[in-house]
Parts: sequence; C-alpha cells; structure tokens
Amino acid sequence: MYPVSELIKNLADQHGRDRHNLLPILQGVVEQEKYLSEYSMIEIARELDLPASEVFGTATFYSFLEYKKMGKYIIRICKTITCSMKGKNQILLAIEDMLKINVGGTTPDGNFSLLQSNCLGFCHKAPAMLINNEVYTDLTAEKVREILSAYLKKK
Repeated sequence: MYPVSELIKNLADQHGRDRHNLLPILQGVVEQEKYLSEYSMIEIARELDLPASEVFGTATFYSFLEYKKMGKYIIRICKTITCSMKGKNQILLAIEDMLKINVGGTTPDGNFSLLQSNCLGFCHKAPAMLINNEVYTDLTAEKVREILSAYLKKK
C-alpha cells in the first residue's frame, strides 16, 4: 500500500490531470483507502491544480464517495419508495437492533457502518441492500439477520 500522496500521483498519472479526471481519481482513492480524508482531498486538489472546494464539493455530491472513516463493511440500504413500500423500515430496524447502531453510525469495533442510499438499481427485487460491493435483494428481517450473522463470523 502506497502513502496516499503517492497513490494520488499514480492515479493522476494513470487518468490524467484534467478536471474531467477528478471522479476516477476520487474513486481510486476510496477503493484503496476506503474513504477520502481531508488530507487526500487537498492532495488531489494540489495534484490536479483545482480549488480544494471543488474537490470537496464533488466528493460530497456522490453517495458512494465516503469522506469520513467507515467500517470494514459498509451496509447501504436503499431508501427509495419501492424499497420503502416493500419493507425497508423493518430491514433497517433489524440491522439497527442486531448491530446496535443507527443510520450514519459505525459499530464501536469499526466493523460495520450503516447508511441509507438512493436507488441501488434493484427495484424489481426490493427491498435491497449492499454490503461493500455485494448485493442482497428480496430482503426480510430474518434474511438480513442471517446475512449479518455470516459477516459477524468473518470478523
């Protein structure tokens, strides 16, 4: 693993240093570092010769670009009307109860963070959630408890 400044330089070498290459560089940092620290956003701004406010504005606009440290497993619950109508609230309550965290929180051991996200693209199989890049659909409270139990064993 590279220091973040070296990672950013390598990503800029790979993608280019134009404004339109900002998003792939932000994504590359998140892929490696799991979130965008204030330091990394300043370094990206410096590397691309952009205002730091533009980098921060872009980072905070996109829901999959985390700008605060998250847990090892990021749980994203779809909050669209389709998922809501199909039981999203019961899913959320089951997760909150099992992990003892609220939306926006991270477990004390740093293993899980719980977020709500706009459409995940699985309305036809609602309710849906992502754990990191793994998709889970047609959820019930029981199914969620089984899924989380498997992740708890991985710790």
